[in-house]
Amino acid sequence: MIMNEVGDHRDEVSPKPRSLAEKLEHLLTVTAPSGQRPPSNEEVATAINIAAGEKTISATYVWQLRTGRKTNPTMRHLEALAQYCGVSAAYFLDEDEARKIDDQLGLLEALKESDARDIALRSTGLSESSRRALHSMIDQLRKLEGLPDT
Repeated sequence: MIMNEVGDHRDEVSPKPRSLAEKLEHLLTVTAPSGQRPPSNEEVATAINIAAGEKTISATYVWQLRTGRKTNPTMRHLEALAQYCGVSAAYFLDEDEARKIDDQLGLLEALKESDARDIALRSTGLSESSRRALHSMIDQLRKLEGLPDT
């Protein structure tokens, strides 16, 4: 057990909340197509403005948000950025929601790897016992290679 700033005991330490800039950069990186770099500020702004049918955001403002120079965007901007990345605006506002979405994005990232996608696709149609055996084999291989449990 540890003490927090006001002297209360708690059982676990919550991870430090990420900044808007960190969350945005993470989203833009993991949602980029496999093998491609994250989109430029101009690409993000252009796509958002085309989707909105009007000038909603500038490339400079996207840059300011990505670098942490601006930290308090309007809800309209958060919603536009979230929509561009294919997530809920709650990602930027609620740390628990951000963690849930990050877990889902982790799966997306894994599936970008052709080998992981191939394994997932080839396991379709296997019996439950065969899928459990495959799961067990993967766990053993991860341990042998010193990788963390998933």
